Amino acid sequence: MKKYIALCALAGCILSGCNESEFLKETPEDFMSTSNAFLTETDFDMSINDLYNLVRLEFYSVDENTPFDYIYGTDLIYDGEPGTTNRHGNMLAAYDPTANIPKVHWTNLYKIIAEANTIIDRIEASDFSEDVKTQITAKARFFRGLSYRTLGYLYGGVPLELHEVETPKTDYVRSTREETLTQAKDDVLFAAENLPDITAVRDGEVSSPAAYHLLGEIYLALGMDEEAEKALTKVIDNPALDLMRSRFGSRMNEPDRDGDGQPDGDLYWDLFRQNNQNRGAGNTEGIWVIQFETDLPGGGSSTVDLKIAGNYMLERHHGPQGNQVHMTVNGNDYQPFSLWPVGDYTGGRGIGWGVSTKYFSNTIWESDWSNDIRNSKWNFNRIFEIQNPDLIALGYTEIDTENPPAELVGSIPQRGIYAYSTKCTTPYNHPDELYDDRGEYTLKSIAGTTFTDQYMFRLAETYLLRAEAYLNLNHTDLAADDINEVRSRAGANPVADADVTLDYILDERMRELGIEEKRRLTLMRTGTLYDRVMKCNPYYADPATNGDGVGMQEHYNLWPIPYSAIEANIGAKLEQNPGYND
Repeated sequence: MKKYIALCALAGCILSGCNESEFLKETPEDFMSTSNAFLTETDFDMSINDLYNLVRLEFYSVDENTPFDYIYGTDLIYDGEPGTTNRHGNMLAAYDPTANIPKVHWTNLYKIIAEANTIIDRIEASDFSEDVKTQITAKARFFRGLSYRTLGYLYGGVPLELHEVETPKTDYVRSTREETLTQAKDDVLFAAENLPDITAVRDGEVSSPAAYHLLGEIYLALGMDEEAEKALTKVIDNPALDLMRSRFGSRMNEPDRDGDGQPDGDLYWDLFRQNNQNRGAGNTEGIWVIQFETDLPGGGSSTVDLKIAGNYMLERHHGPQGNQVHMTVNGNDYQPFSLWPVGDYTGGRGIGWGVSTKYFSNTIWESDWSNDIRNSKWNFNRIFEIQNPDLIALGYTEIDTENPPAELVGSIPQRGIYAYSTKCTTPYNHPDELYDDRGEYTLKSIAGTTFTDQYMFRLAETYLLRAEAYLNLNHTDLAADDINEVRSRAGANPVADADVTLDYILDERMRELGIEEKRRLTLMRTGTLYDRVMKCNPYYADPATNGDGVGMQEHYNLWPIPYSAIEANIGAKLEQNPGYND
């Protein structure tokens, strides 16, 4: 007992004779922690690389549905399996403040902001050269600005946090939409003025032209049209950038499968083929391209697991599900696409969820149906070759969506067959590992990924953004000139000055950018989501086909602030957007 008392007394003397906070402080020597994670340039580069990954996850690959929130519920496509909230088939439920859609994007975008803030704050305390500090800060501010811009479009004004948060904070208040976008503008302007030119970065890296493109868009959202025009002109006038004007890349010498004596495909088709998006492939049009590498750790695409986090499943969503199609001939039922799924122009391993609206597949092409190459058979498929030998023996060879056979069961569009944009798939060019029979091009059931890099910003869009700026400045002649740069490359007839309106520009964006565009951002930025859905997408506009008994509502021009964010913010009130319950 005496020995125990003596030991206790000694311990008391030791503890009372030291600084308790220093005594308990943990010094990491053999593991990564927040205190030793940002010491070298490599540490900061790793964190910047994670920003690229977080962006790819948010916009392309966090799961099989979330990236497509940017095109569902717009004027482009509708849910071929109606009634599901995760594909906006029931908008009332999909946009409830407690729903997953508004919550997941809010969370993802603030993750990007949090990591960018950590980089920005930690770099200031480093002993790197000013040039290194500036370059790292410029990259982080680009991603922070991109995130605040996206939040501003989706939700309006949101809480602004510009520093690393090291302790819990529960008293956030909303800024205004203008304040949110102004912060985005300031961040992206710093990036534009300090990032290197596109010729000095690797494929997939952000550059000064990428930042000026984004800056021009944000200026438009802020009503700063002169500034937008100047920023976008810097991109268009960059000698390293130009629209692609002749065939190029990995498939320009494609076999002549249609028997016209020419390689299949065309110039516009080339833009979306595997390995053709980057400057390294000779593409001078891609400004910022999101990188995917198949079956490479961290590469984002897998031929093994369809639902792996990373796969961009645009083919799965937008490609028709051919085995749903039936024909009745002489009282007998036939499946015309009996080999489905096939990696040809029937849509790969599509599942027919993202069905083209008639406005997207037909209306916008009416004036230039035959001459606009963006509407060619290579780029907007409407003819489906029948595979069933019994039907072929009876004289049936194809189904044309514009003139379907009377024997087809149901009308077009239907989930199994509709005109669709071939940007979603890689006909005759899926990875070898996914073919069940390479000779027949039949695919395994785990196909459905779109195996190409993806354009985030493309020069054709820069022209259309500047046309918007010129229109706002009442220079309709210059706006028409920019639109006609894009239309001329496509072989379409020029638009007259007097016909240039915002609605026309939105149509031209649909023609040129289609399902590659984050359409929701464009429509929310311009405040036209409600009007365009009501005009172009009856499946969402009509309460019956929407599935919620309500249909498209004007307040959907903004998403609700997620209830989880409001509930957690106990120190202040986060105001909800009009039209939604707290």
